[in-house]
Amino acid sequence: MARLLIKTGDLKGRTLELRLGVNHVGRDLGCDFPIEHSTVSFAHCELMLSNDGVMIHDCNSTNGTFVNGERVKEARLLPGQTVNLGDVELFVENTDVKVTIPKFEHERPKPPVVLEGGAMLCPRHPRSQVTYKCTHCKEVMCGSCVHVLQRKGGPLLFLCPLCGHKCKHIAGDEKPKKKGFMKFLPVTVRMPFVFFSKSSKTKGSKPEE
Repeated sequence: MARLLIKTGDLKGRTLELRLGVNHVGRDLGCDFPIEHSTVSFAHCELMLSNDGVMIHDCNSTNGTFVNGERVKEARLLPGQTVNLGDVELFVENTDVKVTIPKFEHERPKPPVVLEGGAMLCPRHPRSQVTYKCTHCKEVMCGSCVHVLQRKGGPLLFLCPLCGHKCKHIAGDEKPKKKGFMKFLPVTVRMPFVFFSKSSKTKGSKPEE
């Protein structure tokens, strides 16, 4: 992580380990890095650490902020540079940003219980029988564990709760089926079909028996 070393008098050897974001430096004890020196203002400067590196911003200090001997209002810091806050000298040792991303792992359930005859009980639901197996991580599960997804106009997808890959049906109850088109049609209504002779087309005519 980005770090500056103080090289002045009794403060020599003290380090400023920067945190992501704004780091306040000054004589005020409430600063992130308080420096007790008469030439340092109460709120002297800000050191901003981001993915782009370290920026230093002077907070209208009395004795000024200098980078390599040049007074600055704002500047980007580079390794090897010297920063002066009043008469306090700091050495820029590092400007790297290291962000540690914690690793999360799904806790895998215990192996399934195998019954006589080869049937298995679900590791998560001991009262249910195993009905699905993941094609990727080989995890077994019951119908309550598997994630069911249906895309518009597509078939049902059965996905593994651990890795998200497809599962195949291996035993137990039948897989849910989609209703066919005919299932949604109402009961057929029967209507009489009447034949008319040519003479019946005239007004007032009756249909033939």
